[in-house]
Amino acid sequence: MNLPATVEMATPNIYADSIEWMHRNLKNRDSVILSLHPHNDRGTGVAAAELAYLAGADRIEGTLFGNGERTGNVCLITLGLNLLSHGVDPMIDFSNIDEIRRTVEYCNQLRVPERHPYGGDLVFTAFSGSHQDAIKKGFDHLESDAKAAGKTRDEFTWAVPYLPIDPKDIGRSYEAVIRVNSQSGKGGVAYLMKNEHQLDLPRRLQIEFSQVIQAKTDSEGGEVSPDAMWRSFEDEYLPAKENQWGRFKLTGLSQSSQMDEDVKLSVELIDGGKSHNLSGAGNGPIAAFVAIINAHSPGMELRVLDYYEHALSAGGDAKAAAYLECEVAGKVYWGVGIDPSTTTAALKAVISSINRAVR
Repeated sequence: MNLPATVEMATPNIYADSIEWMHRNLKNRDSVILSLHPHNDRGTGVAAAELAYLAGADRIEGTLFGNGERTGNVCLITLGLNLLSHGVDPMIDFSNIDEIRRTVEYCNQLRVPERHPYGGDLVFTAFSGSHQDAIKKGFDHLESDAKAAGKTRDEFTWAVPYLPIDPKDIGRSYEAVIRVNSQSGKGGVAYLMKNEHQLDLPRRLQIEFSQVIQAKTDSEGGEVSPDAMWRSFEDEYLPAKENQWGRFKLTGLSQSSQMDEDVKLSVELIDGGKSHNLSGAGNGPIAAFVAIINAHSPGMELRVLDYYEHALSAGGDAKAAAYLECEVAGKVYWGVGIDPSTTTAALKAVISSINRAVR
C-alpha cells in the first residue's frame, strides 16, 4: 500500500501522524507493506520520509539525488547517508559517490547542484574561517586520539566538526575539505600549509601569513589554490629561485663549542651583494648569530622573541623547518628557514625575518 505526499500539503509531523494512524488501524497489518512516496514541494521530503518511517512504514520510494516531477521526489542518497551518519549501515554501496553522481547526471541530463547533501561538489568544503579552524582542530584531535589508542586515523571513530561523515567513506579525499577565499581565516591557511607542505605553522605565524593571503584574495578575488598559497609563502618567507629578493643571504657557517662555554660561530654573509666573513659568540648558535648581525648592522636591534622547529619528514634525508619570531628595530617579524641541518634552518629563519624587515 503506497501512501504518497504528492504535493506536501502537510508538515512532516502531520504526514507521519497519518502514517502512524494507518499503521495502527489497518486490518491484517502484518500482510501489508506500508510504503511511502514523499515529494519535496515544501523542501521537507527527507524529514517527512524519516518521520513517517519511524511512525511505522516499511518502505520508502524515492530517486537518486531527488530527481522527479516539479521539485522532485525524496532523495535516496540523502536518506541513506543520513543513516550512515548515525552509525546505521544503509546496505547501499556509496563508496564512489562521484561516479554515482556522474551516472545520474548523464542519464537525467540534469546537473546535481554543488551544495546537494553528500553528493555535491562543495558539501565537504569549508570557506569560513571559524569552520576551517574547527575542522583543523578536529583533525588534530582525531590524529592524537587515534595514536593514543594505538590505531590509525582511518581505524578510529570519526568525529570532526562540520563533517558528519568521513569523506573517504564515499570516495572523496580531504584535498578539497578546506579552500581559501576572502572569507577564510588562519585555520584554513594553517590546514593547507600542514597538509600540502608539512609546515606546522605556529599560531602567531598563522595569523601573520593569513593576513598576507587575505590581502591577496581581497585584491584579486576568488580562491587561492594550494599551489598559489605556496608561491605566496615562498615569496614572503622563502624567496624562490626566480625571485631572489632580500638584502642578506647566508652562504656558509662553522661553529665550535666546549662544555659550559659559549658557542663560537663564523659565517659568510652576503649583504647587498657583498660578502662578509663574520664571527661571534653566544649561548647557542642562534644567540651567536644575533650577536653577529647586531655587530654588523647595529640599527637592526635584532632580538629573538620565540622559536619553533619540527622535522618535515622521517628518515636520514629529512629536512627541518624552523620558525623564529624576531623583533627588528622595534617591530615584530616572523622568519622561516628550511634545511637538512636544524642549525642552518634556524639561522635561515633569522635571515628571513630581517630580510622581511628591510624589504
